[in-house]
Amino acid sequence: MAIKEQPKSPQFRIIANILLAVSGLFLILNLFLPGLFASGPAGVPYSLFIHQVQEGEVSRVSVGQNQITYQLKTENAEPGQVFATTPIFDLELPKLLEQKGVEFAATPPPKNTWFTTLLSWVIPPLIFIGIWQFFLARGAGGGGPQGVLSIGKSKAKVYVEGESAKITFADVAGVEEAKTELVEIVDFLKTPGRFTQIGARIPKGVLLVGPPGTGKTLLAKAVAGEAGVPFFSISGSEFVELFVGVGSSRVRDLFEQAKKQAPCIIFIDELDAIGKSRSSNGFYGGNDEREQTLNQLLTEMDGFAAGDATVIVLAATNRPEILDPALLRPGRFDRQVLVDRPDLSDREAILKIHAQKVKLGDDVNLKAIATRTPGFAGADLANLVNEAALLAARNLRQSVAQEDFAEAIERVVAGLEKKSRVMNETEKKIVAYHEVGHAMVGVLTTGNGRVEKISIIPRGMAALGYTLQLPTEDRFLLNEAELRGQIATLLGGRSAEEIVFNSITTGASNDLQRATDLAERMVTAYGMSKVLGPLAYQQGQQAMFLGNGATNPRRAVSEETSKAIDSEVKEIVETAHEQALEILRQNRDLLEAIATQLLETEVIEGEKLHNLLSQVKPITNS
Repeated sequence: MAIKEQPKSPQFRIIANILLAVSGLFLILNLFLPGLFASGPAGVPYSLFIHQVQEGEVSRVSVGQNQITYQLKTENAEPGQVFATTPIFDLELPKLLEQKGVEFAATPPPKNTWFTTLLSWVIPPLIFIGIWQFFLARGAGGGGPQGVLSIGKSKAKVYVEGESAKITFADVAGVEEAKTELVEIVDFLKTPGRFTQIGARIPKGVLLVGPPGTGKTLLAKAVAGEAGVPFFSISGSEFVELFVGVGSSRVRDLFEQAKKQAPCIIFIDELDAIGKSRSSNGFYGGNDEREQTLNQLLTEMDGFAAGDATVIVLAATNRPEILDPALLRPGRFDRQVLVDRPDLSDREAILKIHAQKVKLGDDVNLKAIATRTPGFAGADLANLVNEAALLAARNLRQSVAQEDFAEAIERVVAGLEKKSRVMNETEKKIVAYHEVGHAMVGVLTTGNGRVEKISIIPRGMAALGYTLQLPTEDRFLLNEAELRGQIATLLGGRSAEEIVFNSITTGASNDLQRATDLAERMVTAYGMSKVLGPLAYQQGQQAMFLGNGATNPRRAVSEETSKAIDSEVKEIVETAHEQALEILRQNRDLLEAIATQLLETEVIEGEKLHNLLSQVKPITNS
C-alpha cells in the first residue's frame, strides 16, 4: 500500500506571492526613493542659525513644523544655497527676525500627492496579506496544502493500492478466529452484490477488541490489502482539538472523502479517545468538544449507508468497557471481533513470520521459544526476535542462536543483566537462599510452572536475583488449591530467610505484595471464602485488557464484612506461609546444598537444576 498524495492548488500560492512581492516593492520605494533622488538642504545646528541671524547674515527664513530653512545673503554664501535646522520652541524668534530685517514666513503643510495617497491605502492591506501568506506557508508545512485553513479537514492518511508490497492475511498469524470473521468483510467489499441481491445488509462497522500489541491495526491493514480498496487510517485523538467544532468537522470531512472513493475502509485507532461513554462524568447533557465529535460520528454511521457507497468502518480499542452504548448497538458497530493474546501454537506461527527477516542458526527451536513466552502478544514476540538479533550482532555471530533467544527472553521478562552491581558476601548469601526457597517450594506446590533457572545475578531496576518458572501448557482456569500453591511459592524466599538466618530482610517486599493481592482477589473476586461465601466485593467494571491491579476499590461494605475480608486474606497468606516453612524444614540439607552450589556458579539451569530439585521431599505428617 502507498500513501496517496493530496491534490495541490497552486493558484492561491501564486496570487499571494505576487501580492507579497508588490507589497515589498511599494514599501521599498516609499522608504528609500525620496532619500535617493531628493537633494535636501544642508543641515546646521540651531545655535549657528541664531548666531547668523544676530550677525545679519540671513536674508530669508521659512519656518515649518519640523524644519526651518533659510538662505544667506549673497556675500556670505553661494546664490540659491539653502540651509536647514531643527526648530526649537522659541517665542522670541519672530521678534529677532523682525529686528534684523529678515524676511520670514511660515511653510504651508505639505499636500499629499496621488502617489502617497495610493501608498497609504495599498501598503497596509498588502502587508497584512503578506503576513497571512507567511502563516499559511508555515501551516502548510505540517498540515496540508492549505495550512491553517484546513483545520477542519480530516487528517486521515489515505493508502491506495500501489507498487509497494501490501499487507495481506498471510502476514498476520495467531488470530485465526479474527481473520475468519474479517474474511467476510473482504467478500463484502469485493462482491457486495452477492450479498445485497438476497437482502443481506452489509455491516457498517467492525470493532476490533483486544489487549495492546495483539495486531488490531495490522489486521485492519490486511483487510484493506486483501480487498484492494482505499484505506483511510486515523487515530481517535486526531479528531479532538482546542477549538470547539473542529472534531465534528473532521468527522464530516472524513466520511465525505470516503464516500467519494467507495468502496473503501475507514480505520479509527484508539476509538475510546472519542467514544467514551457520555455519562462517564456522572451527569448527562454535556457539551464538550469530545461529545460533539462522538455525536457526529454516530450520525455519520447512521447516514452514510443510505446510498450505494460501500464504506466500512473498522475501529480498534483495548478498553471496550468504557465505550458509549450508542456506538455498540446493532446498526453502527455490528460486530465485535476479539483479538486476544496468542496461545502456544499461535505464538509459534507468529515467531515463524518474524523470524523470516533474520538469519537463524541450526540450533534454533521456535516451538521451545514459544513455550517459554506465555502471555506474550504479537508485538512482544516481534520485539523478542529483534532483541535476539541485536544480541547475536553484538556477539559478532553470523546468525541468531538459541542462546540469544534465551537471553532475550530474560531481558524482556526480568530486565537487563547488571554485572556491575556488586553485592557483599552476606547479601549474596541471603539472595541465594531466598531464590532457592522459591524454587523448592514451587516444585512441591500445584499451580506453578516448571522451574527452569535460578540466578543471583542482578537484573532490572530492583531484582537482586530471580527464579524463572515456565508453564508446561497454556492454562486458563485455576482452582483454589493452585492459587494457594502460588501464594506459598511467593512466600518461599522469605521462609528460607527465616529458617537459615532467623531474620527477614526487605528483599521479600514484592513477594508479599503479590501474595496479598492474590489472596485478596480469592476472597473479594473469586468467591473462594467459606466465611463470606460466593459474593464479589470489587466495585464497578475493571479494565478488561489492562490488568486488574491491587488498587481496585472494594464495593461499599459494612465494618463487619471488611473485618471478615481482612481476616480471610490473612488466614490464606499465613496458611501458605506455614506450608512453605514446613517444606523447607523437611528439606533443610538440600536447601543448603543447592544454595552453596548457586553461590559458586551464580546460575543453575537445565538438567542440572532439574536433577537437584527432583530430590525435594514432600511434606510428611509425623
